[in-house]
Amino acid sequence: MAGISFRNVTKCYGKTVAVANASFDIQSGEFFCFFGPPLSGKSTILKLILGLETPDEGEVLIGGQPVNHVSPAVRNVAMVFQNLALFPHMTAGDNVRFPLVERKVPDAAIRARVDAVAAKLHIGHLLHKPPSQLSGGERQRVAIARALVRDPVAYLMDDPISALDARLREETRVELKRIQRELGQTLIYVTHDQEEAMSIADRMAIMEHGEIRQVGTPVEIYDAPASRYVAQLLGAPMMNIMPAVRGERLEIAEGTILLPLGRAPDGVSGVGIRPEDLKVEPWRVDHGGKPARVFEVEPLGGYTVVTLDTGTEKLRALMRGQPDVMLDSAVALSCNPAKVHFFDQAGGALGR
Repeated sequence: MAGISFRNVTKCYGKTVAVANASFDIQSGEFFCFFGPPLSGKSTILKLILGLETPDEGEVLIGGQPVNHVSPAVRNVAMVFQNLALFPHMTAGDNVRFPLVERKVPDAAIRARVDAVAAKLHIGHLLHKPPSQLSGGERQRVAIARALVRDPVAYLMDDPISALDARLREETRVELKRIQRELGQTLIYVTHDQEEAMSIADRMAIMEHGEIRQVGTPVEIYDAPASRYVAQLLGAPMMNIMPAVRGERLEIAEGTILLPLGRAPDGVSGVGIRPEDLKVEPWRVDHGGKPARVFEVEPLGGYTVVTLDTGTEKLRALMRGQPDVMLDSAVALSCNPAKVHFFDQAGGALGR
């Protein structure tokens, strides 16, 4: 296994900048995730690591060694593509064996590795079937097994479980995390699904338009986003971001939420409150602020999403269970000041 680093790497396709001056270090044995919307540069970074693309500027290092001009075969990095790319004329077992056969690994060692990986991914009973007879989820696991059966310096995975249904995705990502921990190998994972990114990654990089906006553990980024963009990218429902006006107190969302002025840093332009931190109570005259009105109620079993109308803003609160909240009723909004995020005019974070 090996660590992977980028040093001021830029990759363009014509006038389109796919990766812009990217620098990061992925530690050996780390489960690292690149997260962002489509066309943010995530898959291009994997191609640069694999060697399918060459940087226009900067340097890619694997195990501390520059590899800009090293062929993909010599880099010894295993890849699971989003489109799977299984050989249709081979059985599932032959697809899994293929990387080892190509490297002329002895037959006994091939059988042992294939059996071990098949057991981990629960596909032993599928190895005799061609890909055309497998479901989407089964083909996905065969493709992952083909990468795991090798002994590369790192595994790269480009949204490998996107085709699975919700329940199987949940099971597979738990398995991937367990397998990566057992193998102790470097695994680099690309996804646009925030739940996947936050649940499996040791650390993650948030991307936008080819630029890395923040790197850290999922909890660090969620609790202390570096910008308004990052703050709203993580979290479901997304963070409420509202204008704030200074008066005797900091008035948020037309005065429906009031905060002590001492909590507000200089230069604050927007205030962010996560839905789970927004407290909703029946309106009382002594609340001190203005009432909001319940616009919509979405019961989702263990919690309920409540949309609130402040007059100029629609805010969302995440409440436990099935609270007794009536449509169009007046409610009071509040929040623990320690949970509030502050942003400047440009969208940068000012702390919390």
